[in-house]
Amino acid sequence: MIFEPFTLNGVTFANRILRSSVGGRSAQYDGTVTTIWKNFEKRFAEGGVGGIISTTLNVNKYRKAPLEYPPISEDRYVAPLKRFIAEIRATGCRYLVQIGDPGYATQAGLFPEQEDTHSASRGLDLIYGYGGLHTPLSEPQILHVIKDFGDAAVRVREAGADGLELTASKGYIIHQFLNPAINRRRDAWGGDADRRFRLLGEVVKEIRARVGADFLFGVRLAAEDCNHLPLNLRWPPTFFRGNGLRETLDQGRRLKALGVDFLHIDSGFGFIHPRVTPGPFPYDEARIFFDQVRHLSWKAALRASVFHLVPRFLGRWLFNLGWRYREGINLGHAHRFKQEVGLPVIANGGFQRQSSIEAALGDGRCDMVSMARALIANPDLVQQFKAGREQPDNPCTHCNRCAGRTATSPLGCYDLSRFPSVEAMQDQILAWNRSDP
Repeated sequence: MIFEPFTLNGVTFANRILRSSVGGRSAQYDGTVTTIWKNFEKRFAEGGVGGIISTTLNVNKYRKAPLEYPPISEDRYVAPLKRFIAEIRATGCRYLVQIGDPGYATQAGLFPEQEDTHSASRGLDLIYGYGGLHTPLSEPQILHVIKDFGDAAVRVREAGADGLELTASKGYIIHQFLNPAINRRRDAWGGDADRRFRLLGEVVKEIRARVGADFLFGVRLAAEDCNHLPLNLRWPPTFFRGNGLRETLDQGRRLKALGVDFLHIDSGFGFIHPRVTPGPFPYDEARIFFDQVRHLSWKAALRASVFHLVPRFLGRWLFNLGWRYREGINLGHAHRFKQEVGLPVIANGGFQRQSSIEAALGDGRCDMVSMARALIANPDLVQQFKAGREQPDNPCTHCNRCAGRTATSPLGCYDLSRFPSVEAMQDQILAWNRSDP
């Protein structure tokens, strides 16, 4: 099944494995993509994946975070993307651009910005985003968010991508409106499931109207919010008040009715999250990141201080509560969406073994699988599967150190146990991040 082609709205993928969205500082400081960005993406294409889903390209021109991440918030970003996407597609790999807006989950910035605190309602989240209290969007600001997504979708098509994926997951602004613990509004944009869905629905209608029915368009959706994970402090308390599968299946049915072509299923509110990146919590990498942004707000300073005041052994134990690795952790949810919604479904969450992927596809629990960490560890993983291997000789350990460093360091594998020396690890990381001569 892995090597059977699959077609979505006229776009045919040579196989059923996708490189899922992964961050990384591979653009210029103003966000313009470079040959480093192209070569990083092209390495997966040359490794044999059927398609690539880009890092989340920000649609809001004021939320410039993290720096050196590529946005798609202005027309000036289209020409460089178009040039490099064409080179990636020339390998035979399909390329989808994921678009999103982090809202209050904005990770960093040159300076503190009020724009980076925008959300559905007022509140506090200690882990996600650098800003202090969230500030609720006004009605005109919400309408501007919808327009931002529509404008960005047009740019995706102009850039020559095969399609786009809208992120309604990761704890980003659309997810903030969907989550009943975060969205406590009592106006037309919150208060019950219908009104909490309204922002996502209006964005989807805007995108489909702007790009047309013939352009591949899917949504990345969290099957469960799991607000109790990871260990976090939010105010008002959100512990068990997120969406469950019943609510998100209804969201999936609504998306189908609005003309979405596929659903990409994960779980969990926020990134990183035990259901999005199953494995241990990268405690040391989190400390590095929190230190780098501690100057941006009182909350960021408090967060960094907590991670230093708590003894390291205790912090590693405490912040790893609820974190564990399970291959295909969201596959059961993906199966429910495939059965009950009827759209093609991509399953995400810790895949690496050929037999597990074959079983998931062969049993009809999903139509495609996506992964990132396993491919960062072994970019030729698909070719190894084609050669008959069950898994690579040097598999990904799903330690999450790469995920923890996406906003601070060149992207690559940071698990020293996979390398004979620190020098070998550094060479691999730098090889991932090379420019053209």
